[in-house]
Amino acid sequence: MKIGVVVHGPNIIDSGYALKLINLFKEYGEVSVRLGGTMGRTAVIDASLENVIDISKKLVPSDSLKIFHDEDVDVIFLLNYGKSDVTGQVFGYKVYNHYVDKIDDNNIPIIQIERPGEEDGSVIPWNNELDMVDEMSEKLNLAVVTPEEVYNNHIRQDDVGINQRIVHGVSPGENIMVNSVVIGKTNSDKLTLIAKDNHIVDIIGGELKEHGLEKLGEVDLESAIIKTGLLRHAKVKPRVIGHDDCKEYKVTFLDHAGEDVYKFRDSSLVITVGDDTTLISSDILYRFDIPVVGITDGDLDKVVESGFKVKNSIIFEVESGFDDVCGQDIKRIMFGDEQITYDYSNIDEVKDKIIEIIKNINCKYKINYIK
Repeated sequence: MKIGVVVHGPNIIDSGYALKLINLFKEYGEVSVRLGGTMGRTAVIDASLENVIDISKKLVPSDSLKIFHDEDVDVIFLLNYGKSDVTGQVFGYKVYNHYVDKIDDNNIPIIQIERPGEEDGSVIPWNNELDMVDEMSEKLNLAVVTPEEVYNNHIRQDDVGINQRIVHGVSPGENIMVNSVVIGKTNSDKLTLIAKDNHIVDIIGGELKEHGLEKLGEVDLESAIIKTGLLRHAKVKPRVIGHDDCKEYKVTFLDHAGEDVYKFRDSSLVITVGDDTTLISSDILYRFDIPVVGITDGDLDKVVESGFKVKNSIIFEVESGFDDVCGQDIKRIMFGDEQITYDYSNIDEVKDKIIEIIKNINCKYKINYIK
């Protein structure tokens, strides 16, 4: 039997269950494993599993499912460890339906293993009634939850039109991220986002952050990736594997946390704009021993528990609301239409140029050196 496994998110990896389940599946046949999502890549590196779980491509979970479909495997498992049984089951419903929209035939069984080890964990057979479902339920001591139960319990109430989207499993005081941009904070355990003309215009159960909405811009609310709370819950010891060699001093510009930071692993230095972008990017780049020069304004939403930074990184804190203004001038003056420059030979030259640019804007700033 050829088995495809899609691993989503850092929690299933940090918990140790991803590896346990992969080893269990090997009792049934030949197993291939891919990651679905972005934040899980850091967890794979920290767990030294990059030779077990393929993280070579940035893929959303439904795309990872489709690759296995095209490879004609016999069964596909989707492994997830959601914040709650509700968020995990709703996640699976949306991933499965996005996957179905991408294929012509739906003849490969899809089985989700959700929150293994928890009392509310489950096995969800999205399109099949394989004996393997009952076997997994018994071996893992997880209840079998049907797609109909997921729809009736969590999805049916969502059918209020494409201009509204209910977000499940939230708690008061959590950040709301849409496509990797923080757009507000919850103040209730029930959250609904409302959009008009492809822009989020209102919220029920939270407060919007105008600066975040400006960064987000247009969005398809139906297909957007929405998360609340911390992106990674476990407190971990980061594993440093070093960066890819580049013969010249390569400086890269990054102004959006949703970009694929991993593609910059051959950079000598990365300039990041925004508090959360700097936090997430520096934490990832720490694994590759790549310093950052961050442009922030102190408006941190804390989307990860601990943000690691490489020694000798430099963080500029400018006046409130000026991080984007400074970032735009840095991009225009230092990079032009490109995202990469080789015009500098060390971090001090980059720092001096940024100071010059900030002073020309007449913006107050302070510098924090990471030692």
